[in-house]
Amino acid sequence: MDRLPRTTRGQQFRALGVSTVAFTTCFAVWTIFSIIGVRIKQELGLSETQFGLLVATPVLSGSISRVMLGIWTEQYGGRLVMTLVMLASAVATFLLSWADSYGWLLVAALGVGLAGGSFIVGVTYVSHWFPTKAQGTALGIFGMGNMGSAVTTFGAPFLVVAFGWERTAQIYALILAGMAVAAFALMRDDPAQAERERGGVKVSAAMQLEPLKKVQVWRFATYYFFVFGAFVALASWLPRYYVGAYGLDLKTAGALAAAYALPGSVFRALGGWMSDRWGARFVMYLTFIVSLIALFILSYPETQYVVTGINGPITFAFGLNVPLFTLLTIILGFVMSLGKAAVYKHIPVYYPYHVGSVGGLVGMIGGLGGFVLPIVFGIFNDLTGVWSSCFMLLFALVGVSTVWMHVAIRRTEVRRHPQLAAETELSDLPEQPYPRPQQTGDAPASAVVRMAD
Repeated sequence: MDRLPRTTRGQQFRALGVSTVAFTTCFAVWTIFSIIGVRIKQELGLSETQFGLLVATPVLSGSISRVMLGIWTEQYGGRLVMTLVMLASAVATFLLSWADSYGWLLVAALGVGLAGGSFIVGVTYVSHWFPTKAQGTALGIFGMGNMGSAVTTFGAPFLVVAFGWERTAQIYALILAGMAVAAFALMRDDPAQAERERGGVKVSAAMQLEPLKKVQVWRFATYYFFVFGAFVALASWLPRYYVGAYGLDLKTAGALAAAYALPGSVFRALGGWMSDRWGARFVMYLTFIVSLIALFILSYPETQYVVTGINGPITFAFGLNVPLFTLLTIILGFVMSLGKAAVYKHIPVYYPYHVGSVGGLVGMIGGLGGFVLPIVFGIFNDLTGVWSSCFMLLFALVGVSTVWMHVAIRRTEVRRHPQLAAETELSDLPEQPYPRPQQTGDAPASAVVRMAD
């Protein structure tokens, strides 16, 4: 494999640390409507539909923008693109406080959503600083920036009560703008970008989009649709589920839903380390198998059985009480966090020169899952009248993904190595990564090298 010039540990940790703090700040801004949206709804008298669209708009723009942001990161470097994304999001967040109509709020929300697109910028940037054997751990640590949502959940309400939602938006905007300046000052061009600039190499968008024709890329996106998209969807759906299915008050329901969501951020780094240690495929198998078991139990509706016994009818019932249901959701959230890291471990290994475009597409599909699935959950509730129908849908999704993954892996390995047809343990690495695109002003192949593993 080609190698980039060696970098020091200090440079790697600096790049990872600054990127993670920047992403945490961006994620906090990306979820700001979860708090200020409630106050906006009250003040403007928005309908439930209007409120839902307002909250969902940043999710949509943050997801859809990831493909182009990933491509631009490969073209211009993570340092510049991350700074511009944060500045643009800061301006949009500040303009929220000046919006005097629902339409202008939606326009500003589109700009706020760019903060969510910072994920793929950071993934591309960080992956170029670390060798293959350490990329899973590094990207897992970076992904812990999802905890920015917890910062908003716990901190923003105090700001809203003390200053109002308009001033809260301004405070968030100033913090994000300050982080943008700090990031630009502290970040350095990643080794791949530095090498391209020295060689006068240019990467076109068409070259970056070329791998998206491969079915394998869309398979990775399907995995992420579950491990990230379904995770986000359940995090917003579970409070309603607890209230409707178990009759809990909203405060208790929110606390139990938080118990599900917390592992999704905290243990992502563990998933990255496990992917480095035992392979991303192992972690994906673990994620899917445990998820299938948990989802099967969660999807089983509360049922009463009557059996004709020797001495008359025997009645018994099956149903999950709150503690058992909560435990299963926590387990599900834990393995989903491992899977999120494993999916992005695959990408720089298989597509080292297209991390931005491939990772951007995968992230976009995952983000869209977080937008679409809650709507589908509601439709399923209306059609079936069964609360656990959302878990039935996810069980089917994971089942299809598991079969698709296993069949694809077996076919690929057996085609390359017929002697492995009887083997059950398969290599986690591709025979060859996706080749580097031919670029304008390209230097000789020997001059552009990837980091030593």
